[in-house]
Parts: sequence; C-alpha cells; structure tokens
Amino acid sequence: LPSTLFRSCGTRLLTEDWDPAMNKYRRVIKPKEEVVKDEEEIRVTAAGSVSTYISRAAKLFNEMDKKFVTITATGNALTKAVTIAEVSKRRFKGLYQVTKLFNQELIDEFEPLEEGLEKVTETRNVACIQITLSKDELDKSAVGYQEPLDESLVKEVDQEELT
Repeated sequence: LPSTLFRSCGTRLLTEDWDPAMNKYRRVIKPKEEVVKDEEEIRVTAAGSVSTYISRAAKLFNEMDKKFVTITATGNALTKAVTIAEVSKRRFKGLYQVTKLFNQELIDEFEPLEEGLEKVTETRNVACIQITLSKDELDKSAVGYQEPLDESLVKEVDQEELT
C-alpha cells in the first residue's frame, strides 16, 4: 500500500509516560505533502461524521456509478471506518469486502528550545485500516475477504434519506 495514504495522522497526545524534559523541545511541523487521492477513496477522520461518509459512498456508487469504494483510516478513526463499511453493506446490495490492517511508522522530530541540546526524534507506530467495498467479486483468497450480506439484511435507501 502506498505510504502516502496515511501521512496526515493526528498529533501526539500527552500521556502519563510523557517525559518532562521534553518541555525543552518543540515539535518540528513538517510541510504536508500534496497527495492526490483516488476518486473512489474515502479518508475517514475521527472528527468526521458517519452520515457524511455514507452520503459520499452513496454518491460514488449511485451517481458516479463506481464499482468500488476504498475506506481508509488511521488511529482513533479505525472504529468509525468499520462502522461506515458495515452501514454501507446494509444500504447497498451485493457489496464484497476485503479488509487490510497494518501499521504505519511515523517519525516525529523535536528541536531544542535551549542552547546545547540536540534534535530528538521519536518513532511510533499508528494502526491503519483499508476497507474495499466492491460491486464486483474480490479475491476470495485474500485475508479479510467477506461475502456480501444476505439481501434480506440490506435495506436500500434513496439519496435523500441518507442526508
């Protein structure tokens, strides 16, 4: 998977293991790369609303007649991505699913605020998910493959009902 998909991960939260000596450092803000995402990709954030993402999936499947949608998320947004996939499977008939879980290594750099200190780097792993929902059959041998839900469990709704 392209590593550029998940470069915009959130900021580090202060935890009980935060080193007080780090008060002498400032995080280096790296310029964001201009990453062109695929039209079929839905990037989920922890702050976004599930209904907005479902509406986007409906637009891709119905209005734009796309054959597949890829839902991507990192960190705290993973559960929201799974919710979006499950709701989508119950709104659009015949969706095959392949889920991939992996870690993305991120390197944070900190510059000293005082003379005589050296630059510090911190490496951390962030959990990432990529869920592909497709109208066409996907690779059954793929780890994370799921058949479409039984049609009795799917309740298709109009675009107006989704908003």
